[in-house]
Amino acid sequence: MAKLLADQRVLVVEDERFWRDELCDYLEEQGADVLGVGNLGEARGAAADWEPDFALLDVHLPDGSGLELLRGGVFGKTTSVVVMTAEGGVQLAVEAMKLGALDFLSKPFEPEALPLVLRRARQSRQRDRLEQHQRQEQATTLGGIYFGRALETLQHELERILAADQRLRQHLPPVLIEGETGTGKSTLARWVHEQGPRAEQPMVQVNCATLPDNLAESELFGHEKGAFTDARANRIGLFEAAHGGTLFLDEISSLSPAVQAKVLTAIEDRCIRRVGGNRSIAVDVRLIAASLHDLEALVHEGRFREDLFHRLNLLRLKLPPLRERREDIPALADHLLDGLKRRYRLPDVHIGPAGYRQLQTQPWPGNLRELSHELERALIFLEGDALGFPHLGLSSRDTEAGANAQTGPALLNPEWQFPEEGEFNLEAAMQELGMTLIERALERCDQNVSAAARLLGVPRDYVRYRLKVAGQESS
Repeated sequence: MAKLLADQRVLVVEDERFWRDELCDYLEEQGADVLGVGNLGEARGAAADWEPDFALLDVHLPDGSGLELLRGGVFGKTTSVVVMTAEGGVQLAVEAMKLGALDFLSKPFEPEALPLVLRRARQSRQRDRLEQHQRQEQATTLGGIYFGRALETLQHELERILAADQRLRQHLPPVLIEGETGTGKSTLARWVHEQGPRAEQPMVQVNCATLPDNLAESELFGHEKGAFTDARANRIGLFEAAHGGTLFLDEISSLSPAVQAKVLTAIEDRCIRRVGGNRSIAVDVRLIAASLHDLEALVHEGRFREDLFHRLNLLRLKLPPLRERREDIPALADHLLDGLKRRYRLPDVHIGPAGYRQLQTQPWPGNLRELSHELERALIFLEGDALGFPHLGLSSRDTEAGANAQTGPALLNPEWQFPEEGEFNLEAAMQELGMTLIERALERCDQNVSAAARLLGVPRDYVRYRLKVAGQESS
């Protein structure tokens, strides 16, 4: 029978000689390679020279508290620490866990409990490593989304931000991300956070457009008991919740000028004051703000505070819409499809050449979000293993338009150019474009002609007539 702790190195830090020997003897019986020490000095040397897999750490030692070893980062990332003590109870256990211990044992305990406790600690450490690996893998993959040929300028800006973050570390400047809806602003914000020195700290995010004007200040800065009618207790705001980490304010332009002023104060003074409070509370927060509008234009229109804009404008990123980066669409679609394949457990699905052509001819007003939804819909109704026409739910006329630059739907493509003289028919192109719009309206309205007509702003009989002429008459 295999021994439970075979080939595992266990450091026992315990000042009571009899108890230390008993633990060491039992662990050796379980196949572990064991080293016992009785004070902080010996523990520091053993941790550095021996690099144990596990450490059983007593809190009360002759030359100080065992927790000093955790505070000082004596144990490496590969060592799983379990704290032991006869005193202190829950409060001491919580403190030890915050400092990096993975479990806690109250003395006295039976040595037979150790294999289970150490196995549980090892599993916890493995989960932590897996999550860290996944974060790193996600960060690398996210980089692949943005670093296409169309985004070389953005890539250079991101490299400058990461370099500044590593240089400054403690006082990170705000980041402003601008882009249309669905371009991936929140994903980019998460990427910046995960790549920076605060990756292990929380990232708190809120869409400011969802905050009512009368509650926005309380949500961001918290409130004191009795500050308003429903304030029955003290409550921290999002700035305090993000202390030590990152606060992502999406759609920051939705905040009122008064709240914008308080955000500016929080950035500059690194402190906030709760609603109804009279004391300043220090907050250490890296702010990332996003807007689908051009904030500089909003400043000129008097709709956004100029002083806050200049404070946010230190590190500014602009995400272009999908229609301006068509050459990146195949790679983007592959990345999004990889995630969908994992979700639906369809590993063999791929996008065929015709599918890529369809994707690259679409206007994509909803950008990456719309592309992802279109791929998911195609995957749900897939027959076979290749996503292509007609699986993407796009009009056959769009496919023809991608192949023939003089058809109507191709006019929607910003890259469309006039063909040679005498090869273009304006009336035919307009007819084709009109029919494409009717088909899309019918698709959106579940083939309801009346609803499609209302969407298009034309009489119902006109839609019926166009369908009849095209041989597609519908009820």
